[in-house]
Amino acid sequence: MGRPELSQNRSMAILNKARDGGYAVPGMCCYNIESIIATVRAAEAAKSPAMVLLFPWAIEYANASLVRAAADAAHTAKVPVSLHLDHAQTPELVRRAADIDGAFDSIMCDMSHYEKEENLALTRELVAYCHERGIAAEAEPGRIEGGEDGVAATVDLEAVLTTPEQAKEFVATGIEMLAPAFGNVHGEYGPRGIQLEYDRLDSINKAVGDKVRLVLHGADPFTEDIFKNCIKGGVSKVNINKGMNKHYAAVQEEMRGKPLTSVIEAGTDRMQAAIEKYMHELGSAGKA
Repeated sequence: MGRPELSQNRSMAILNKARDGGYAVPGMCCYNIESIIATVRAAEAAKSPAMVLLFPWAIEYANASLVRAAADAAHTAKVPVSLHLDHAQTPELVRRAADIDGAFDSIMCDMSHYEKEENLALTRELVAYCHERGIAAEAEPGRIEGGEDGVAATVDLEAVLTTPEQAKEFVATGIEMLAPAFGNVHGEYGPRGIQLEYDRLDSINKAVGDKVRLVLHGADPFTEDIFKNCIKGGVSKVNINKGMNKHYAAVQEEMRGKPLTSVIEAGTDRMQAAIEKYMHELGSAGKA
């Protein structure tokens, strides 16, 4: 099947259009075929672009099987949908994923658990590996606090907020997407609540926003107003995890003991409704 050339990359076509149009695209963190199907159905129903996100866990659990299913669903959608690997935290995993033919359109080369210089060196090497295969690359300057299901290497490390200078150094590695740390948190925000540094985001956007697309991690509890402020600050991709997956878990609890097919279908429908809501909040609905 193969991939388009990097100049025709699906993920970047989606995100460049979002940046130019002043909206953001949801990147839905999927763990199973139900969430993948829900994302594609939501995109088609809302006439919205979307990105299906897998974690390296999907490869470790099922080799290339779930990846190929996700690629088929995304690449045959009636609207633009791409497949992205989020938080690949070892060089070996990045290369293994990049070598799956016709699969990932983009990969996050997340070396943020290394010190800055090693993070930069590894990122530069892995970005080149991805580019040779037509795959766009994302990186994380600094370190976003916390972890989530499927992301282990950074869970116990302290946050390191991104500076415009760091952002420029990472852009020089050749990345197309940059995930800034500006007070956002993977997983739970805890007692302090949400405290985003919009001035920091704005300064990063002014420094590198013309060269890379900015990605928002840790967005599950955010309101539409917060999304709008982040989009104003240059964000064009918003990663969503529990905001979708909690609905599937709730259906499983509510329908315990019911026929499995009905549970699967109801869970898919509930996730689809949640995704469509995000698409309207992010402004991507109607843009495909």
